[in-house]
Amino acid sequence: MRCVKKRIMLAILVTLSTCVALAEDFTTVNGKEYKDATVSHVEPDGIVLKTKSGISKVYFTELPEDVQERFLPSTPKTGVAQDALIKLKSWTASVKNPTSFVLLLIGAAGLVAAGAFAIVRSRHRPGVPIRRRL
Repeated sequence: MRCVKKRIMLAILVTLSTCVALAEDFTTVNGKEYKDATVSHVEPDGIVLKTKSGISKVYFTELPEDVQERFLPSTPKTGVAQDALIKLKSWTASVKNPTSFVLLLIGAAGLVAAGAFAIVRSRHRPGVPIRRRL
């Protein structure tokens, strides 16, 4: 658990340190240029650049390899972040899908019913008569 917390803190520190980058020129592999761009933040799939004309997201696949190596987080640092992102996306996708949402509700209702059944069964023991009020 402590190792995971250290990795998360390290990933946050790396991300914050790259956010303080100075303005520079970026050119994609397709030839598109971003002049005097400041890296706003680094995401798992690309970087967000601020320029005079606005904010743009440039995916790592569009950047030259030297720029990718500079901003692309290494594998151990993205493992935790990507797992969290995948879990979040799968949860939101399942809630947005009506069929999955209904199945989720049915499963939750089944768990509640099983818990109630276990409680009732534990209170009613066979062979022990139930006392009735007069």
